[in-house]
Amino acid sequence: MITAAGLAGYAVLVGAVVPPLLARAPWAHRAPAVAVLAWQGLMVTFVVATALSVYHAVTAEQHVHDGMIGLLTACGLPADASSAGGAPPTFDDALAIAAPVMVVLLPVGWLVRCAWRARRAGNRQLDMLTLVGEPAPEYGATIVDHGIPAVYCLAGRRARVVVTSGALDILTEEQLRAVLDHERAHIVGRHHLLKILVDAFSRAFRGLPLARHAKEQTNLLLEMIADDRALRHHSRETLATAMCEVAAGRAPTAALGAGGSGVLIRLRRVLAPQPRPHRVAWLGIVVATVLAPLLPLTVACVP
Repeated sequence: MITAAGLAGYAVLVGAVVPPLLARAPWAHRAPAVAVLAWQGLMVTFVVATALSVYHAVTAEQHVHDGMIGLLTACGLPADASSAGGAPPTFDDALAIAAPVMVVLLPVGWLVRCAWRARRAGNRQLDMLTLVGEPAPEYGATIVDHGIPAVYCLAGRRARVVVTSGALDILTEEQLRAVLDHERAHIVGRHHLLKILVDAFSRAFRGLPLARHAKEQTNLLLEMIADDRALRHHSRETLATAMCEVAAGRAPTAALGAGGSGVLIRLRRVLAPQPRPHRVAWLGIVVATVLAPLLPLTVACVP
């Protein structure tokens, strides 16, 4: 029971205490890719810790040796066949496995559903573009006749960058190239997959601070990553001006837009850049992110 309480406490720490701290961490906006990895690590850690705490809570009232045999088997370690006695699994045995499996299957089920819904919405948008869009090979994009300036991308196997006529009218050539590079960064980085992942986690664990912060921060950090990619070839003033011009444009549900989320935060970051964290610092963050999900496994699997 002590192990179950410890694992539950670790899950609460990861799911409720750490997320607000990470959301306010100043280094996250200076190293957005590392910060996205940290949020992914927290989500994996929460699922692992919760599943193992549920397992130990279910087996707490069983004989200790029986619970340990099941746990060692689940961890891939050899169990003492003589202790098991070859007896068929009991209801308690089935419950001990089913309870933590359900914790894992909950986000996995939502992931499948969110991926299916995103693909369906993306296909609808692509079909509509076929009817109303006009190819622009010189930009590698599709032009849509719409007065509001907007630039966005539809990722996936049939990835497409979309530019409205309003954006063409208001953006200079250099500004347009900057936002196009921003959108291509989303496609190359497959950022839509990360958005689907955090969306599924937020739906699976509604009300959990980690779910809310992970979705908000990941969406913002992905935009920052795309901003950094665009800044490799364009000036900060050019990108910032282009972001302001297309900020009012809203991208479809299945798309990622250059206006995106947190435009004011991103503008401040683009115009007043801060030094990246020291290599030792971000390396330590990466190591901590990788080790975080392994800690509950170590606690649970050590006899």
